[in-house]
Amino acid sequence: MIEKLPRWVWSGAWALAFVAGTVNVVGLLGFKHQAVTHLTGTTSWLATAVVGPDRAAAFHLVLVIGSFMVGAAVSGMLIQDSTLRLGHRYGVALLIESLLLCAAVPLLDRGRESGIYLTSCACGLQNAMASTYSGATVRTTHLSGMFTDLGIYFGHFLRGIPMDKRRLRLCLFIIFGFFAGSMVGVWIFRRYGYSTLYFPALLTGLASICYGAFQWWQNRRVSSEVLAVRP
Repeated sequence: MIEKLPRWVWSGAWALAFVAGTVNVVGLLGFKHQAVTHLTGTTSWLATAVVGPDRAAAFHLVLVIGSFMVGAAVSGMLIQDSTLRLGHRYGVALLIESLLLCAAVPLLDRGRESGIYLTSCACGLQNAMASTYSGATVRTTHLSGMFTDLGIYFGHFLRGIPMDKRRLRLCLFIIFGFFAGSMVGVWIFRRYGYSTLYFPALLTGLASICYGAFQWWQNRRVSSEVLAVRP
């Protein structure tokens, strides 16, 4: 059973899932019609291209997967931990994600595949930011694990096995965030095309600023408390 989830975990998980839903819709509705927030389908398409053989498609898909891994590597270097906790450099990671999404827009407008690579890199960075919190898996760019957990909980319910209700609510919360972001992404894409990515870029940029301000306030408060207890 996981401990009580603080508000920042709930709000952060929902917001990041919302961002991922919006970004993935742009990939699906764009000129390559390709999911970018997860790599399951991409890996299957890569296998198809290799067997085809279609060297150009295979090379493109390898770059998509590689870009995702580069984003995850950047997150790993910045945050250096797989467990969610305040104090890590999430603000820097969110700012980089925002810049990557902004840079992808003009490239995608010109039909450049490099825009997809930047978007995939941004998603890899975000997905690596959040891994676990108090034993609960927190993945915000894909939902397979969330739906798997829901199925497990339903099976437990049928057998009368006690369920971790907080973890169940977290799964539902993330799924709803991704779905809501996807709906908003469809609505914006129909009107503004690839410029839709500016919206999640704005959200991650604002989140970066808010997190930085919160960290500054926390550090200042701790410093004040230390000075107060000194003789």
